[in-house]
Amino acid sequence: MVIEQGRRDAADRGAQLDGGLVPGRALRPRTKVLPEHARGHNRSLVLQSLYRSGRVSRADLARSTGLTRVTISDLVAELIAEGLVVELGQRDDARPGKPAVLLDVDRSATQIIGVDLSEHAVFRGAVLDIDGRILDAVVIELAGTRGQDATDKVLTLVDRLVALATAPVLGIGIGSPGIVDAEGTVAAAPNLGWADEPLQRLLAQRTGLPVFVANDANVAVLAEHGFADAQGDMMLVKVGHGVGSGLLVAGALVFGSRFAAGEIGQVIVGTDEGPDAPYDREHSLEAWLAVPRLERRLATATAAGRPAEQVLREAGQRLGVALAPVVGALNLSELVLAGPEDLLDGIVLEAFRETLRNRTMAGFHSGVTVRMTSQGRDIVLRGCVVMVLSAQLGVS
Repeated sequence: MVIEQGRRDAADRGAQLDGGLVPGRALRPRTKVLPEHARGHNRSLVLQSLYRSGRVSRADLARSTGLTRVTISDLVAELIAEGLVVELGQRDDARPGKPAVLLDVDRSATQIIGVDLSEHAVFRGAVLDIDGRILDAVVIELAGTRGQDATDKVLTLVDRLVALATAPVLGIGIGSPGIVDAEGTVAAAPNLGWADEPLQRLLAQRTGLPVFVANDANVAVLAEHGFADAQGDMMLVKVGHGVGSGLLVAGALVFGSRFAAGEIGQVIVGTDEGPDAPYDREHSLEAWLAVPRLERRLATATAAGRPAEQVLREAGQRLGVALAPVVGALNLSELVLAGPEDLLDGIVLEAFRETLRNRTMAGFHSGVTVRMTSQGRDIVLRGCVVMVLSAQLGVS
């Protein structure tokens, strides 16, 4: 199949490298590059322009990308032959001469499977189109499952999703809690009982499809960047079974030297006992903010007749304490919170915003935008679409 050939070509160009998310690589190609890298890069540039704009002519592409009309014609012919681009018919031009033929990415040619392992009660998966629309969905109850049993549930979930796909699957994206390395191995996910779990390899062997596994918060920040078109340097905090964050700086994801960038959940914020207090997970950010822990605190407060607002405000304040130094160090333009809206949107968000404002330099950091995600509960599933498109086609 020509699409399969296109995938192999993408791999040969280096678009699929180290699980698809490459440290330091900007997510969207924007300019021409050196001759030895030009064809692969310019191919992604054309696909990116079509994916974002759609319904444009070859001449439009030449103007928007800065490539010559000859190069555009050659690349478009190649992409049409591979089944990635389609001609939509002639534009009704008022200008004299032959009307231009409009082009677009073939948005029905492939589908993408996304899996979200970040929620504390369920594993969620979906079959999506390349625009992030959910076509079918499957939910499996987690019910406290850990270790190999949790892995087996992921395999079952993916099997069911593959069976639901109605078009060739471009790839499978997985957003997992914990630290995930470049090969898609979950190095550590304590809440699921995983250590060095080779999730990407297991699923690739089982399905025979391209599989990309990454930290759930990193996947979520891709959705905010790709579908909400978030601009500038930003951090997304994902609250679920645990607490993690994805960091986007200069258009590229930040992974860290050991793929643990954004692992803020174990940062100590309950330092009420003084600076010499020993490390204690009960004083970590997750103890205040992770969904199961926050729900337990709320239930305890309700049973004791204390106001729930106090519990929520403390959770938002602790998050602000943890992230104020990050905002000060990086001068971020945006902080986005993703998780259950009934818990986070309101008192938690406002306390978070207020604490940041009080703990950072006025005039330089006070302009940071603090908001809930625009992507709702499906943020990780939609981020899987961006991850697969970036890895397979160089598009985001």
